[in-house]
Amino acid sequence: MVAPNAATAPGRAAPGAMSRRTEGAIRDVLDGRRGGRARFLLFAGPAVTASIAYMDPGNFATNIQAGARYGYGLLWVVLLANLTAMLFQALSAKLGIVTGKNLAEHCRDATTRPVRLGLWGISEVAAMATDLAEFLGGAIGLSLLTGMPLMAGMAITALVTYAILLLEHEGFRPLEIAIGAMVGTIGLCYAVELLVAPVAWGEAAKGLVTPRIPDAQALTIAVGIIGATVMPHALFLHSGLTQGRGNPRTEADRRLLVRYSNREVVVALLLAGLVNMAMVIMAAAAFHVGHSGVAEIGEAYRTLTPLLGPAAGAAFLVSLLASGISSSVVGTLAGQLVMQGFTGWRIPLLVRRLVTMLPAFVVVAIGVDPTQALVLSQVVLSLALPVPMVALVVFTRRRSVMGPFANGPLTQAAAVAGAALVLALNMVLLAAAFGVPVPGLE
Repeated sequence: MVAPNAATAPGRAAPGAMSRRTEGAIRDVLDGRRGGRARFLLFAGPAVTASIAYMDPGNFATNIQAGARYGYGLLWVVLLANLTAMLFQALSAKLGIVTGKNLAEHCRDATTRPVRLGLWGISEVAAMATDLAEFLGGAIGLSLLTGMPLMAGMAITALVTYAILLLEHEGFRPLEIAIGAMVGTIGLCYAVELLVAPVAWGEAAKGLVTPRIPDAQALTIAVGIIGATVMPHALFLHSGLTQGRGNPRTEADRRLLVRYSNREVVVALLLAGLVNMAMVIMAAAAFHVGHSGVAEIGEAYRTLTPLLGPAAGAAFLVSLLASGISSSVVGTLAGQLVMQGFTGWRIPLLVRRLVTMLPAFVVVAIGVDPTQALVLSQVVLSLALPVPMVALVVFTRRRSVMGPFANGPLTQAAAVAGAALVLALNMVLLAAAFGVPVPGLE
């Protein structure tokens, strides 16, 4: 049986809260009183917001290393990760629409206290790894642009992200528009990069469809790409952004909302996937021949400008800044939702912001290489990823939870395969880390 709409419970702020006007317009579409192609825009927002997690600074770090060291050879990993992300984001959105409860709330209600606390702890570690990548990315961009110290750049990034978070008081739509604008900025910047980079499109196409892991270092980067693409906090967040959105009253309402949500997921994550592919292609075209040792974001910027011109360098920095700021906003929202879902606690956003950004400041203070920290943070995220993935596979297949919206055989098989792939890659990564021989690695 489908759960009641939890987002409308007394005293509880819905994470996807919208203005009465927008909710009324959505109601008109659901009741058949409003048509036209523009009606799709009324339902847009959740997937666009979640998609910024797929273009965060961690993606910059892993994609630059992938392109510089292995050319176009790891593009297939980006494609596979993006297809997996589409499926699981769609499942997350469906869970919120159909049940009115987000993924963290389902985990809380379906597990014992020790298991619940363990899942929450893993999710919080993932949130800190996420913030590490986002703060470092924004700070690196500011540092390269202005010459300011990295710590000062992080402080400014923190202030800017908190200012954007305050838009939530005006309803969720202004925040969605702000994040959507930054998503568009990142996309435009990488369109510029591809226009000026000498891309070997034939080699890129071959790398997109030829699975190959050349060595153990490539495996680490591949797992990092998956950790930077399929993000644990985005899976939790998407179910929260859709719960109660449009206040569906009937099965027909839910079916229509799921249909619109799936369309938005495809569009938003297609853009995110193209941006990630563009990152790898740009790095391969600019660095693989003659500069394959480029591994740091700062080094990439300093090498990119003389190779491809100031327009390429400027586009790179603008996209990095937009990525760091917007993904930090989304990460805070996800962290708040995860804590509230698992524990029932709702703390002020400022406190939440301070708690999860502290590890990033500690990493910079002790002198850890920023880009290496970014890559390792994505590996941590990949190791935490099975928690929300397995939970989604379990909950969305249960008719007791989803009713007639439970996964069909093909969807369930694809979801199990995606989760199994991530688990297998993680096992291989751990084996390689401890020196256990891995067959197939050259």
